[in-house]
Formats: sequence, C-alpha cells, structure tokens
Amino acid sequence: MVYDRATKKQSQTIEVRGWTHYYEWIRSGEQNNKKPVMVFLHGWGGSARYWRPTAEALSHGFDCLLYDLRGFGQSRLNNTGQNLSYDLSEYAKDLEVLLATLELDVVYLNGHSMGASIATLFLNRYGERVIKAILTCSGIFPYDAKAFAAFHKFGGYVVKFRYNWFLKVPFADQLFMARFLNRSIDRDLRRAFLEDFLLADYEAALGTIYTSVNKQEVTRMPQEFSKLRVPTLLISGEKDKIIPAAMGKEAAALNDNIEYVEIAGTGHFPMLEDEETYLVRVREFLAM
Repeated sequence: MVYDRATKKQSQTIEVRGWTHYYEWIRSGEQNNKKPVMVFLHGWGGSARYWRPTAEALSHGFDCLLYDLRGFGQSRLNNTGQNLSYDLSEYAKDLEVLLATLELDVVYLNGHSMGASIATLFLNRYGERVIKAILTCSGIFPYDAKAFAAFHKFGGYVVKFRYNWFLKVPFADQLFMARFLNRSIDRDLRRAFLEDFLLADYEAALGTIYTSVNKQEVTRMPQEFSKLRVPTLLISGEKDKIIPAAMGKEAAALNDNIEYVEIAGTGHFPMLEDEETYLVRVREFLAM
C-alpha cells in the first residue's frame, strides 16, 4: 500500500476474478472517521486518475474509491486470470466482486462514459448496493449499421497502431484530446489521458469498442435506463461530440428516477472542463 499524506490518497492492488486491479482511496480528515463511500468508474481508454480532482473535491463528504477497469490503467491479467469476456455486464460483475472483497455493502456510484454504461448495468443487477448514482456523459445511441461498422474498423486501427513515441510529439496531447473537449483542461491531465490510452491492454481496448457500440447494446440500454429504481443524476456536456447531450436527454426521459442536467459549454469531460458547475450540480443532487 502507498499512502500520500498530502492528498490523503492510499493506493494498492487487489485480485478480482483473476485480474490484478489497481485501486485508490481519496479521503480527507482522520482515517477512522468513516464516511459514506462513493465509487468512481472511468471511461474507455482512461484510468482512475482523471477522477482525482472530483474525488478530492467531494472527499469532505465521502470516502472516494477509484479503480482501474480490467485491462485499463494499472489493472492487469495475472497468471490465474479467468477467461472473461469484455461485455459491459461482466465489468459490472467485476465491480460487484470488488465491493464484496473490500467488504463495502452500500455505496454511491459515479460513472463516466463507458463507466456510466457499466454503472447503469450494475444498478439494475445490484441496485440494493447503491444509495444514489451519477451517470456522467451517457445516453442512448441510434443504431446505424454502416456507421457502427466504420467506427469498429477505425477503432481497430486506432488501438493497433499505438506507439510510446507519441508522447514525444509536440502538442500530441492536445491533438489527442481535441475531439473530447470543448474547453481547455490542465496539460498534465491531457498527457495522462494519452499515457493511459497507450497503456491500455490491446484485447480489452479492442473488445470494449465492440461491446460498447453494437446493435445489442443499442437495444439493451433503453431498457436498462427505463428499469432504474435508484435515484440517478445524468449529466451531459452541451457540446459533447462523443455522446451528444440529446442522447443523454433521451435516456433521462425514459424514467422519472433520472434527473437530467446539461452543463453549458462543455464537451465529454464536464467535470474537468467546468468543475465548479459540475460540483454544484452533484452536491445539489446528493443534498450535501
């Protein structure tokens, strides 16, 4: 275990279904002063570390648990690993096992992008384990066979041709993040995104491209949104090009348990592009 006194961050690893999962706690105050737990799930190609600013801001009210999804960040297969698929429901099961192993009975959830889809599946399978949930940049995709095929082909090339020397190319982090952002974010965060993308396991990165965007998922997700019984806040970025706000609004309209918020002038990372507004909306929902 590694403990950082300045940030109150504890990081360590744990085995979940044969994969070594990296996780970290971000807390404020004394360790023995237990608070409710909020669990953060990151999106495709990323890792837990982009959630740190949000977790630190919320740590006065929550013990914040961040972890790297299987095959991303520092979560890697070990010699006893199970042959698991990359279906998002399997990632929801990973979370259930992680919580059970850490002896966490009831939590709050905040998932982003692909992590929000995993959180939605978790809510409908293990809803008794969650008090409230936040889905950041999520929604319903219309099915388009040609567009999906093109996306899978392009995504395959993107995953295959990754080289560490990209990190030495001037402005590579800006170019990489340009499609995701409408407002600028800190350079260190941009570089972290590029590093995480280059680090992601090939099988996991490619597998989740296919399982996140396909006909089955397009059919399944409206049903999943409509079944939610846990109070949920769905936050969209007004200028999001990855999951447009209209898709989030459509998902929220399916269920009275979903409260919808759109943050003006932000793209796919509203919690980083307009941290102040994002935190105000989250705290209002959590009644902090």
